[in-house]
Amino acid sequence: MARPLRIQYPGAFYHLTNRGNEKKPIFRDDIDRTRFLEILSQSVGIYQVVVHGFVMMSNHYHLLVETPLGNLAEFMRHFNITYTSHFNRRHNRPGHLFQGRYKSVLVEKDTYLAAVSRYIHLNPVKVRGFMSKPQAEQLAYLAGYKWSSLPGFTSLTKRDDFVEYGLVLSAFGGDTGAGRKRYKAQIAEDLAQGLAVKKRIIGQSLLGGQEFVDWVKNNFLDNPKVREQPGAGKVYRYMASEKIITRISAETGRSSDEILHGKGEIRQLAMDLLYRYGGMKNPEIGELMGVDYSTVSQGRKRLAEKCGKNRKLAALQKKIEENLSRIKI
Repeated sequence: MARPLRIQYPGAFYHLTNRGNEKKPIFRDDIDRTRFLEILSQSVGIYQVVVHGFVMMSNHYHLLVETPLGNLAEFMRHFNITYTSHFNRRHNRPGHLFQGRYKSVLVEKDTYLAAVSRYIHLNPVKVRGFMSKPQAEQLAYLAGYKWSSLPGFTSLTKRDDFVEYGLVLSAFGGDTGAGRKRYKAQIAEDLAQGLAVKKRIIGQSLLGGQEFVDWVKNNFLDNPKVREQPGAGKVYRYMASEKIITRISAETGRSSDEILHGKGEIRQLAMDLLYRYGGMKNPEIGELMGVDYSTVSQGRKRLAEKCGKNRKLAALQKKIEENLSRIKI
């Protein structure tokens, strides 16, 4: 069987799943589950990925994510490896935790994002022995299921900081009391009538209407020169690097040349922001700054240590991040 496609571009949405090796559990207790969410939050921050929903089952997980920088592979590599390292270290085991490659389905935002969100949130009751229970009991179980983003879609007090709820809820009238109530009611309706999302996936990789499928086909599958052209993500990162350096310059009074080729914590700050907000890899940043990639890696680590001790530097970093989040890069 051919491998499903891996299509990446800035602003793409994906339904991601990954299962335990040999279908074995990937969580043994709530300590693992809590650490999983911590690592997810950290990975989201590093790669500027947006999480629109998640659910954690005993031997697999589901994520609904958006990649503004077109860097799905880098995000998932970091996330899966980091969690595997935690699990193996804590449980004194070697080897693979997950069963092969993660599965990714490219989702058309306007047509299927809300449906995939609900499909993900229904998973805890889609297990053997649960579907025969009364609907009221199933809904109560879903509402109380701690390891899912569903509670945050129905209650403001049960939200995770790293999850974006507004986009999905916009299909139900917005992130308001009425919108959250409509989402909850739709979950109940989906539970009663079923939600056929998997059957509409094309080639194990695409979920969208014909116009979306044609757009993907024309831009990523039919163009014989697509592999020879600079990826959209690289163009996006180039534009981002200019804006990031300009913002650092505006906040620090340093020239672009001083930021890129000087020494000290401001250059380290630039390294970190180019990595996290520009989607650039360490070797790319090193080439831009005229240093080895290992210098970039060490510089970013030292910056994190300094920010933990230097409130002024941490405040500067936060201020620049807030400004970058408000502009389109």
